[in-house]
Amino acid sequence: MAVEIITKEDLRNFRIELLNDLKQTLSHHLPEKPKQWLKSQEVRRILKISPGTLQNLRINSTLRFTKIGGIIYYSYEDIETLLESGIQSKVVKA
Repeated sequence: MAVEIITKEDLRNFRIELLNDLKQTLSHHLPEKPKQWLKSQEVRRILKISPGTLQNLRINSTLRFTKIGGIIYYSYEDIETLLESGIQSKVVKA
């Protein structure tokens, strides 16, 4: 049975290789930054609501929107705020 001697330099190189492999693996699995502006269909999919419910959110000013050339856009930030306010109100009611 052959004995291999591992030096500090070997361990240092192994550490660097391992860290690089981990960074590469994690970079492939990190979620992408969401788009800043979403169309109605994307908002309905995120919130799991019907077109009518989305229209009600617009009408009662619960969710701000911008209309450009017949297409309605929603800010991702506003959707996050809406979701967080829903969570906070449920916590307060409980």
